[in-house]
Amino acid sequence: MSAATPAKPGIAIVTGASGGIGAATARGLAAAGYRVVLTARRKDRVEALAAELSDAGHSATAYELDVTDRAAVDTFATAFREIAVLVNNAGGALGADPVSTGDPADWRQMYETNVIGTLNVTQALLPALTASGDGTVVVVSSTAGHGTYEGGGGYVAAKHAEHVLAETLRLEIVGTPVRVIEVAPGMVKTEGFALNRFGGDAEKAAKVYAGVAEPLTADDVADTITWAVTRPPHVNIDLLVVRPRAQASNTKVHREQ
Repeated sequence: MSAATPAKPGIAIVTGASGGIGAATARGLAAAGYRVVLTARRKDRVEALAAELSDAGHSATAYELDVTDRAAVDTFATAFREIAVLVNNAGGALGADPVSTGDPADWRQMYETNVIGTLNVTQALLPALTASGDGTVVVVSSTAGHGTYEGGGGYVAAKHAEHVLAETLRLEIVGTPVRVIEVAPGMVKTEGFALNRFGGDAEKAAKVYAGVAEPLTADDVADTITWAVTRPPHVNIDLLVVRPRAQASNTKVHREQ
């Protein structure tokens, strides 16, 4: 996939940019000509990435931000009169317990981060996206938002809600100069997703990818996001599902022996 240079490069804000898909997306959008603003709770990580991008000749700024803190999000939003792109990437999964024994605290946290966090940032920045005259909201959801699987109840529920948020927003703002794009990745192997999901248990995390020769990488997803964002303004990629070749569905994965 090749990315076109934006006709009028502007500011692109990426949440959850401290690693994985978020960091890779920030690199991709910076290379495409955007002035990237990196946000995450891990201040040291986004500052390091901003320095890396600046050293490479790009424009990058880091902000420490918890997307579930509405007051902090609202304060952050006051710094921008116009923005071109918002990539709602902050989120994550916790646990893989069945519904009968799942921890309500984990379910609540996943909903707060994936759904309410996306809602907070989108609401706060929608005026600046509209003011740009050519804004784009990206919601990085998951194939979990389009199908169920055992042991994924809490995460699946949150990602279904995030999908519905994107779909509903697109209906509600049609006629305004803002696109809503949803990118739903399948199996992606990053440095932290599965490890965080299983509370740092490396053995459990490794089993997620066992036998899968080539799961998606963060760069694969970032390339997809950058491609969608850099289409001509009248082109809206409503929903793009991206999986590795070895994954036919959430529950059908080819694993080599």
